[in-house]
Amino acid sequence: MKRKSKWSLLGATMILTFSLAACSGGDEDNASGGGDGGKVELDFWAFGATGYDELAKEYEKENPNVTIKFKSAETAEHHDALFTALSAGNGAPDIAMLEVDQFDRFKVAQDRFTNLYDLGAEEVQDQYLEWKWNAGENAEGDFLFGLPTDIGPKALYYRTDVFEAAGLPTDPAEVEALINSPEAFKEAGLKIKEETGKPLVDSIEIAYRAMLDPAVDTYLNPDGELLIEEKGNAVKEAYDYAVELDEAGIVGKFDMWTPEWASAVNTGDFAAEIGAGWLKGWMEGNAPDAVGKFKVATLPKEFAANWGGSYIAIPGETENAQAAYDFIEWLVSPENQLKSFQSNGLFPSAPAVYEMEEFSSNQDEFFGGQVSSEVFAEAAQDIDGAVYKGEKYFAVHQEVSNALKNVQDGGDPEKEWKAAVKRAKDLISR
Repeated sequence: MKRKSKWSLLGATMILTFSLAACSGGDEDNASGGGDGGKVELDFWAFGATGYDELAKEYEKENPNVTIKFKSAETAEHHDALFTALSAGNGAPDIAMLEVDQFDRFKVAQDRFTNLYDLGAEEVQDQYLEWKWNAGENAEGDFLFGLPTDIGPKALYYRTDVFEAAGLPTDPAEVEALINSPEAFKEAGLKIKEETGKPLVDSIEIAYRAMLDPAVDTYLNPDGELLIEEKGNAVKEAYDYAVELDEAGIVGKFDMWTPEWASAVNTGDFAAEIGAGWLKGWMEGNAPDAVGKFKVATLPKEFAANWGGSYIAIPGETENAQAAYDFIEWLVSPENQLKSFQSNGLFPSAPAVYEMEEFSSNQDEFFGGQVSSEVFAEAAQDIDGAVYKGEKYFAVHQEVSNALKNVQDGGDPEKEWKAAVKRAKDLISR
């Protein structure tokens, strides 16, 4: 088992947010659960539109002694319910999905989960992207919380009509060659603004995330200490870059998921979106006037990052750990990741899928016949590692995002930064 994280003292120094009870995941009795040859019933909690309910039915047909009770909820509701059950020490399911942005919140309660290495996970480790697998481990690399499911590699979604009107190339390979650095990204934006009057990107949040998402050390370390005051911290660099793009006049005010943003995507009121692979599905279903007007290109190396995805874990209180593991290993196999991609747009974390004909020949009508899956596959393999987030990541992130919006409304960038740092300190001290 390999481990690349530098946070080797996490297990010894993290202050647990759960009240610890006398339960321990991955013990010998648990690991052998379901091994008596009798019927096994597994509770599976998930979130979002995954299609895992249909795959579970398929598994039941192949394994008539296994019944899977599938339950899906909204992301926040799902994670809160799971957190409550694990904290209480009872009521957790046999199998649970964990979204990557929520993952660190649960890692601090390692004793509430089953170590998948005890159930044979090491045998399939080489089937998945290294960075995705490693992010599913504890800091020491000897405990695996979950098997990898989907990922969210980021790419450049761009309007070919806006690029053409600005005198820029529209072929993906030519766009990649042109926009090959953060500086080149800005230069393209200036050209678009000059020729069309339109902003390059939709919002200052997306401009900020361009350089924030690839960073490994962002707001907090696993000891809960704030990092953003350190000289050269990646958050300040991302903040300054977003301010630079905004001051150049190439950042719009279309906040993602608002009606205004949806309309702007549909009508081409901004030139490009830096988005993950899952955004493709939203566009296909919600931007009818944009069909054939978008293409996708890989981002500069400095922007290469993951945005979204999940893992599937086995809570420690299950009495059927081995049966649960056998199912989830089957569920996230390369063959079934292809099915999840085809049915629900879940982008695979198993590189073998990228070589499958059904994946590589999947032309997208929305993108003018481009095989966009190949672009995201390349992007997935450009990612260096996973970002540590921690329990208060979103609270701190929101403070910096608020500062950037204040800057866009006329605030002084340095004053707003200092105010955001102070608010973040207050949050951490609570």
